Amino acid sequence: MTDKKINSLQDIEQLREQLLSGHKDSKARVLICMTGCRALGAGSVAAKFRENLKSLSLETQVAVVETGCIGICAAAPVVLIEPYEYLYGGVKPEDVEEIIAETIEKGQPVERLAVTQNGEVSAKLGEIGFYKKQKKLVLENCGRIDPKRIEDAIERGGYIAAIKAVTEKSEQQIIDEMIESGLRGRGGAGFPAGVKWNLCRKSDGDEKYIICNADEGDPGAFMDRALLEGDPHRVIEGMLVAAYAIGAKLGFIYVRAEYPIAVEHINIALDQARGLGLLGEKIAGLDFSFDIEVRMGAGAFVCGEETALIGSLEGRRGMPNSRPPFPAQKGYMGKPTNINNVETFANVPIIMKNGPKSYSAVGTEKSKGTKIFALAGKVKNTGLVEVPMGTTLREIVYDIGGGMDKGRKFKAAQLGGPSGGCIPAKYLDNEIDYDSVQQLGAIMGSGGLIVMDELTCMVDIARYFLEFVQAESCGKCTPCRAGTKKMLEILQSICRGAARLSDLDLLEHLAGHIKKASLCGLGQTAPNPVLSTLSSFKEEYVQHIAEKKCAAGVCKDLLSYEIIEACTGCQACMRVCPVEAITGEKKQQHSIDKDKCIKCGQCFDVCKFQAVTR
Repeated sequence: MTDKKINSLQDIEQLREQLLSGHKDSKARVLICMTGCRALGAGSVAAKFRENLKSLSLETQVAVVETGCIGICAAAPVVLIEPYEYLYGGVKPEDVEEIIAETIEKGQPVERLAVTQNGEVSAKLGEIGFYKKQKKLVLENCGRIDPKRIEDAIERGGYIAAIKAVTEKSEQQIIDEMIESGLRGRGGAGFPAGVKWNLCRKSDGDEKYIICNADEGDPGAFMDRALLEGDPHRVIEGMLVAAYAIGAKLGFIYVRAEYPIAVEHINIALDQARGLGLLGEKIAGLDFSFDIEVRMGAGAFVCGEETALIGSLEGRRGMPNSRPPFPAQKGYMGKPTNINNVETFANVPIIMKNGPKSYSAVGTEKSKGTKIFALAGKVKNTGLVEVPMGTTLREIVYDIGGGMDKGRKFKAAQLGGPSGGCIPAKYLDNEIDYDSVQQLGAIMGSGGLIVMDELTCMVDIARYFLEFVQAESCGKCTPCRAGTKKMLEILQSICRGAARLSDLDLLEHLAGHIKKASLCGLGQTAPNPVLSTLSSFKEEYVQHIAEKKCAAGVCKDLLSYEIIEACTGCQACMRVCPVEAITGEKKQQHSIDKDKCIKCGQCFDVCKFQAVTR
């Protein structure tokens, strides 16, 4: 890292020019995802590239860069070769020699490694369906820089917008631009970020604080983690602007301890920023001081709620408090505190760089900019997706995600995690933004998007999310503590076939009271998965209760496996049965001993003749 301190806006602009000019002799860059892909062997691939490039005396001309998430997690481990923009998936160390020979030496793609989508083979990243409809603003550096090198971030414009803003604009000008941009908090509630900043700035107090909420706890969500792992400097830059605008000298990044790579990268980034004079005393030679501390949470879901997070930061048990006063008025240590999540802060440099009008030109009337989604579940191309607000669910699932896995039918999408709801197929063409999603009985949440097919039991999905919420309830208020427990008991009885139809009315009755009377957002939104599935899939609830049947074959207590006359006696089911419950002679119809059967479903899955029913 360069030793020279940044003492002015001119200094950082000159540093960027020097860094850009330093690549004149570069032949190519090999970008390798080293976050999620690390678990699938990316480290060995990177080592092999370095070894082979050194043996060919190309190590000074070709940089091997260990990056954050490139996006398409389903193709992991992925390698992107610049400047050709060839994207390869499922790369193994034995593929490296061919990539160097064909792509780096000749500029030609290795088609057998090219990422495919719906039968189309395209080596170039921009031509792959997964990326075509995305608009990467917040994620523009993820997968393009080494997050452990501040020079990479500065080379791509990092910190320049922040230093320019605090050098040339007043605190109120920055806040006014934030309000004009229409940026809404990306943590779930969607409250206007600039309005929150303004409230904190105008609150009385000699000390003020900034908190970055990185306590991402929704099942299936990894947007904040990916940003901290892949581009931590963008988050720091956003916090720096916020601190200047509200008058804070200290900030915190409250991150889950289960995110070790994110914690490592953010700490490295903070040290590097301090070393260059971009954090600490008299930032960039200005009369402005601000620093950031990392605090790790123990993984309590409730600590994603602002007041519970503050309690945890102060060393108390993370439990929510009633509001008002709001944290912007009385937060950390009783002082005015501004809290935004990771993605919200990562949007700030874009607004400072391009202006509020440019930012608000993207998105819908009431939801501006882009939104990052963690696309997971029964879709072909899972991964990290950034799209303009207002993109339809169909575009995300089919155009970007490549459609349903194994050719099955789309049934629903769970949006907003355990506090969200299930959006059924009839709403596939609805635009996705804060207000439209709420009208469908879900919430945007932090951006977890779990796609489900026809083999998903919606009653079981509601039970799963309510079980999660009930386990994570802090227990402070009775509606959440006792109400969600009672709702969970009813759902469990439905899944066992032991419920009555009148229990559905009781579920709705309880849900209404829990939403109205719970202290914090966790309890207020806890019934959403139940209410949304009851609204769109009530027939499944009725079937579980009246017919004692789970059509999806998920609720084991309602299953009874049987082998019918279509059986050819191939004995495939016998070979996979773990408890030897299946008997029969070869080429004759088999039978299942129901007393021995553990309802694992392996016989059903393996039968090619549809001779096993349930």
